Amino acid sequence: METRFVNRIYYFEEVDSTNNVARRLADRGIGERVVVIADHQTHGRGRIGRDWFSPHGGIWLSIVLKPKIAPSHATIIALLAASVLANTIKKRWHELNVKTKWPNDILIDGKKVAGILTEMEIKDNMVDYIIVGMGINANVDISIFPENIRKLSTSLKEEIGREINRVKFIQDLFREFDRQYNIFMKYGSSVILAEWKIFSETIGRHVQIATDKRLVKGEAIDIDDCGALILKLEDNSFKKIVSGECIHTYPMIG
Repeated sequence: METRFVNRIYYFEEVDSTNNVARRLADRGIGERVVVIADHQTHGRGRIGRDWFSPHGGIWLSIVLKPKIAPSHATIIALLAASVLANTIKKRWHELNVKTKWPNDILIDGKKVAGILTEMEIKDNMVDYIIVGMGINANVDISIFPENIRKLSTSLKEEIGREINRVKFIQDLFREFDRQYNIFMKYGSSVILAEWKIFSETIGRHVQIATDKRLVKGEAIDIDDCGALILKLEDNSFKKIVSGECIHTYPMIG
């Protein structure tokens, strides 16, 4: 697989989790832009400790990055990855209604087609490395999904009516990642956040955010320079949400 972005690719038929493998490599001092790809994950992981259903036919990969940034800016990497995925899908299939949901979901017509899990290691108050895990429902039959997520999920195969070339898609994905990551490292977060907002299904909606401590309700009005979601609450005060589970409750405002 030829791509300028990646320094090395580790391919496995099956792993417990590509993020786990990538973290073990990073802990051993592997360089940046190393990728782990698997045909199947036995214990794929989503955010908030959830399982990620990862059958054969999907694209399950993790990227080791070593940006010189403060931990407070790490959310930007998740939004960058979401923008990369949304752009990659939209550029290949213009007709698809591709959207991002803060902080890490990719939707087509409101159904989840891909998700992102970022995990980082901190050293001397700076990010030592970030693992960017991507799970993409590529050539997956939705009928085999667990019943509790089946109606909320879709796949690229389902949406375009045929199987996709996964190798070609991954090559396109890495090219887009190379473009956006280089922009981020050179110019900072502003361009990346602007690209993410183009696809945003969250900004302008009433949402509920489940944090570690409580449920926060409000109107999502923006994201700040660090990727935090800015909510306007019912009392007209404003609150920044750094992480949490976002649920869209009402349509776009205006």
